[in-house]
Amino acid sequence: MEFRTDLYYTKTHEWVKNEGDVATIGITDYAQDALGDLVFVNLPQEGDAVQMEEVFADVESVKAVSDIYSPVTGTVAEVNEELLDAPELINESAYDAWFIKVEGVTEHVEMMNAEEYEAFVESEAE
Repeated sequence: MEFRTDLYYTKTHEWVKNEGDVATIGITDYAQDALGDLVFVNLPQEGDAVQMEEVFADVESVKAVSDIYSPVTGTVAEVNEELLDAPELINESAYDAWFIKVEGVTEHVEMMNAEEYEAFVESEAE
């Protein structure tokens, strides 16, 4: 299981990378592993508003459909269209397969660093 130190993590297993005024968001390695082989992803459109703690996307695996929650409030600046045709990229490298980039962030959930998230994941597995 990989925990990158340049990212922040949520309790709902999304990762966030802050780059200036833009927050890049995806799901964690732990989340993709728990979901299994992903076969479909549903993403918002550029220009859509996302709201902190609200669903902004969903992924479908061979097991189930799972909601993806936004860790921030803002506007979708960019969507990773590549995932629409190749959702398996999330399984191959969760931290390279970002979902959306959000600009104009006005609020965000409480986030953990890599060490805190790793401890959180271990506590959930117990």
